[in-house]
Amino acid sequence: MICVGIDVAKDKHDCFILSSDGEVLADVFTIQNNAEGFDTLLQTIRLCTRPQDIIKVGLEATGHYSYNILGFLLDKDLATYVINPLHTNLYRKSLSLRKTKTDRVDARTIATMLMSDVDLKSYTDTAYHNEELKSLTRYRFDKVKERAKLKQSVSRLVTILFPELEKLVPTLHMASVYALLSEFPGAKQIAGVHLTRLKTLLKEASRGHYGRDMATELRDAARLSVGSVMPAKSLELQHTIRLIRELDAEIDDIEAAIQIMMDEIHSPITTIPGIGIRMGAMILAEIGDFSRFDSPDKILAYAGMSPSTYQSGQLSLSGTYSHMEKRGSRYLRYAIYNATKYVCLWDPTFSAYLAKKRAEGKHYNVAISHAAKKLVRLIYAMEKSQRPYAAA
Repeated sequence: MICVGIDVAKDKHDCFILSSDGEVLADVFTIQNNAEGFDTLLQTIRLCTRPQDIIKVGLEATGHYSYNILGFLLDKDLATYVINPLHTNLYRKSLSLRKTKTDRVDARTIATMLMSDVDLKSYTDTAYHNEELKSLTRYRFDKVKERAKLKQSVSRLVTILFPELEKLVPTLHMASVYALLSEFPGAKQIAGVHLTRLKTLLKEASRGHYGRDMATELRDAARLSVGSVMPAKSLELQHTIRLIRELDAEIDDIEAAIQIMMDEIHSPITTIPGIGIRMGAMILAEIGDFSRFDSPDKILAYAGMSPSTYQSGQLSLSGTYSHMEKRGSRYLRYAIYNATKYVCLWDPTFSAYLAKKRAEGKHYNVAISHAAKKLVRLIYAMEKSQRPYAAA
């Protein structure tokens, strides 16, 4: 067996090649992060190996810096292992008491780790191409979060400029209200507009839902409003609404791309009541290749949803009072937790399970975490069998 350790960086990669006999076949050498550098690595590996040798290549999960070298290695049919940096860090510390960390040391550590750790699972081509779905779902997550902050700003500005408006409409964040505030960003502007103009604007923006009565009510409230007249805040409100509309269009584009990819995947996850395309895509994207996990418990650990354990002497904090580890993919943890809430709302089996846990005296969040474990076991079984959900 030949093990190749690669420490990935932005502009260059440090590599180290070790045989199963402990012989250093190629001491640490540096390649550039370009086509020439990748070819140099491949040629060096071929010079150090024979056709019958088993080659294992390992590198740390360093985000976008490792995408290109990872794709190159997979294209060359080399068994590649992507290792958690926390894992390599602990392994390096176990080898020496000295506080030493350099790129050259890391390359050696990864190669040695590949030689000793039999539990590592190689990265698959499926997992590599799944990165595109992961990029889309995370990009959408960030855009939705950004939009939520802007909506908070709209609420704050309306409280200053026209505080009575919030009680006259179901929500401030609707097309008709945004159309109104984009043209008349304040109580003073609404109070001075002609009733016919106001009625036409509301009718068009609400698709006929609001008419003359709402226009009259809004103008009367604006004339009696205690809202401040602040041109700077009015301008900020108009710009904020414009940004929200732009984000709406961007999110629609992202969701359309996610829909196309989900149609190609044909996953049964969306047959579970309460899990739609967006949440299902996020769960699948973060988990990636299910063959990497031997059991649903390892997916829970990957999401950081396993209970933490601490025991020393007679002191033990595992069991009843243990908390979630909250280490791993925060995106997967968010997706599983929120998907569980919707599944418990729409599926009778999960609803009954949640009610049972609540009846045992568990807090809502604790009961949801128990239901989340049940959901992960269900998703794992469905993805393995590729069968749609069937209610118990």
